[in-house]
Amino acid sequence: MSQDPLWISESDVVQMLDLGEAIGALEKALVEEARGEAMNMTKALMQYGKSNLHAVGGKLGNIVGTKTWAHTEGGTCPLLLLWDASNGSLVAVIEAFALGNMRTGGISGVAANWMAKPSADVMGLVGTGKQALSQVGTMLAVRPIRRVQVFSPTADKRAAFVAKVREEFGIEVVDCTSAEAACKGAQIVTLVTRATQPFVTPAMLEPGTHLNAVGAIAPDREEFTQDMFARVTAVAVDNVSGVQALSREFMTYYGRAGWETVQPLSKLIASGRRRTDKDDITLFKAMGMGISDLALGVELAKRARERGVGRVMPQPKKVKPRLVTGKK
Repeated sequence: MSQDPLWISESDVVQMLDLGEAIGALEKALVEEARGEAMNMTKALMQYGKSNLHAVGGKLGNIVGTKTWAHTEGGTCPLLLLWDASNGSLVAVIEAFALGNMRTGGISGVAANWMAKPSADVMGLVGTGKQALSQVGTMLAVRPIRRVQVFSPTADKRAAFVAKVREEFGIEVVDCTSAEAACKGAQIVTLVTRATQPFVTPAMLEPGTHLNAVGAIAPDREEFTQDMFARVTAVAVDNVSGVQALSREFMTYYGRAGWETVQPLSKLIASGRRRTDKDDITLFKAMGMGISDLALGVELAKRARERGVGRVMPQPKKVKPRLVTGKK
């Protein structure tokens, strides 16, 4: 008999899981993906005006799930739904603001842990939106970061973000007036913007830089120029089909051929391939994928059961629809 499902709130999520734990759960799920024990549903995206309707999903162990949200100028409300893969019963509904933030930040941390120099201690960050703070936190979790160099085009927002980073992490933060200044001297550069025109060139990056490009997740967005690929010696993505369908940077460069050099991060981890002294720029592109959300959702549902956290709901029950007008 199926257990009653749980509604897991934002406060429950934050209580049960932190960013460091999220990084561990994500890497574990990627190992399962490499073994063929986890699957992604290709990301779906519908654009209407300046808004987007998103859906990602997948399978992890005996759980299938999907996260969906509408990203609008008025706000958003992401929800992750989990079902039992064997009988289709509802397992959990998870409010997914913090979850989404940790999975987006966390997957960058997994990538940097495999692809960035072990000694990397300066981070360049371009973008100060809602995902930016977790991008700093995830680099601090995997590398000995001592300074963060920050740029975004709006000075007051940038200053507020710089103050927030100093307060949250207690490290040196530099307020930069250009993307070039933010990248100078950094061994890890993270782009997390909604830019529609590329603004980072290979000339801005030091030899041996690891680049996380995680902001341009729709075909109308682009963060780095096409000549970046000429210096890239290792490239990994969260999900190849998602990048093929939605990344203008990758679609423009690779077109209909050459995709064999683009590998999922799970395959890179399974191969044991880490940065070498011969690597110049290493590139990680994340579009968002279902396995990432499920990695955290499955762990949260497990912890909620163990700790008695979450609001119990009844399993939905089928009721025969009215097929005759006026008949009750």
